[in-house]
Amino acid sequence: MTDAKTKSLHQALFRILRPMARLLLRNGVPFGEFSELVKRAYVEAALEDFSDGRRKPTDSRAAVMTGLTRKEVRKQREILAGENPVRETTSHANRASRVVSGWVHDTGFQASNGEPAALAFEGPGSFSELVRKYSGDMTPRAVLDELQRVGVVSVDVDSGQLHLKQRAYVPTGDSEEMLQIFGEDVSDLVATIDHNLVSCEHGQQPLFQRTLTYNGIPPDVISEWRERAAKQSQALLEELDSWLGPHDRGVSGREGGESVRTGLSIFYFEEPVQMNKNGDKQ
Repeated sequence: MTDAKTKSLHQALFRILRPMARLLLRNGVPFGEFSELVKRAYVEAALEDFSDGRRKPTDSRAAVMTGLTRKEVRKQREILAGENPVRETTSHANRASRVVSGWVHDTGFQASNGEPAALAFEGPGSFSELVRKYSGDMTPRAVLDELQRVGVVSVDVDSGQLHLKQRAYVPTGDSEEMLQIFGEDVSDLVATIDHNLVSCEHGQQPLFQRTLTYNGIPPDVISEWRERAAKQSQALLEELDSWLGPHDRGVSGREGGESVRTGLSIFYFEEPVQMNKNGDKQ
């Protein structure tokens, strides 16, 4: 790698790591613990992502690639074999999200106009039946409590029926669910960027990746912009979801063949513009 490319990569990495360091410190994760996780990620990438497909990757080859000792590679590999958080795909957040998705797309839980129906808690076509179909081992009461907590579901005080207020489950704060989403979203973004950096070399189509950015917006328009961005982004995601969601095997009931994990992420950002000593924007 050329010096210029190395410098650009280091600058990009620092921008990624700076907010990550803030999140880690706020959640009480010291550098040593983070360092161990980085070693584990290096070892897994070396063993799984850089295999030549002809022979089993060795600790020696992984040590050469990562700069770690063979002893350290073996230690991290054994930890990965015992418990691998990267492969934990069925989180609390995923299960709650699947319940909401099933409510939106499964015709068994829709009203005559195709919109999510108001559901009783128990009985045929009820919320409990929805949860049992889409959440795995979570209890209906636990799912309802969580969806009420984040404002996705409301309960009619007179009839007791449950109404879907939002078509997506989004937890709040530094909860376990929000941290799961943090891991998935950042991982997906970095994987997309990595794919696009090498797609031309490998004769592959780049994946969609766009950002709208301005550095000179006055503060008095931010409130309106924040609201507009959220409203239109939500509308776009709901439109795309209405097409893609019914194709999901869990909703369509289609069996056999391979499955693909795919999606589209939209996120909003906002921060003060920093000025240098000369009063120029950095």
